[in-house]
Amino acid sequence: MLFGGALVSASFLAPDQQLDFVAVALVGTAGNLVGSWLAYWAGHAGGRPLLVRWGRYLLLRRHEIDRAHDWFERYGHEAVFFGRLLPVARTFISLPAGVARMNFAKFTAYTLLGCLPWCFVLTFLGYELGERWHAVEAVLQPFSWFIGTAIVVAIGWWVWRRLRAIRAEAVSADPPTEGRSSN
Repeated sequence: MLFGGALVSASFLAPDQQLDFVAVALVGTAGNLVGSWLAYWAGHAGGRPLLVRWGRYLLLRRHEIDRAHDWFERYGHEAVFFGRLLPVARTFISLPAGVARMNFAKFTAYTLLGCLPWCFVLTFLGYELGERWHAVEAVLQPFSWFIGTAIVVAIGWWVWRRLRAIRAEAVSADPPTEGRSSN
């Protein structure tokens, strides 16, 4: 979107080749929407049965899948809208929306409402900066790295705690063997 905005302001293009600002932002939004639909339908196709069947390999328990589903039922609309406004999260929010079988029309509406400002702001920044459009990327990239790192750390912490809990459950489930006779 930054590059598209830079092309809108490009002085090296002939006047009859100039790109339209609104068209660039709307095409970017349409691309965002189509990509989101693909991720939504991937989640919808596999859905909850796939998570229930294979979730244990991801260290997910059935009651946690149920709890996450209930949470998404309650707050999914907000999660889709606000998730679209956050770097990194905006990429992944469509999949759980599909798994939760969020109403497709509402999913589309919230996706559009979340993508439009993102695309217009990035196009505007690219337009204003022109050939220096990559300067915005240099400012935004640390935020993306921070959010991505925070997500990886949170997942690592969760996996570590989950494995400790599984080991503790296994130890408490095994009866002690001391004091038993071998007869």
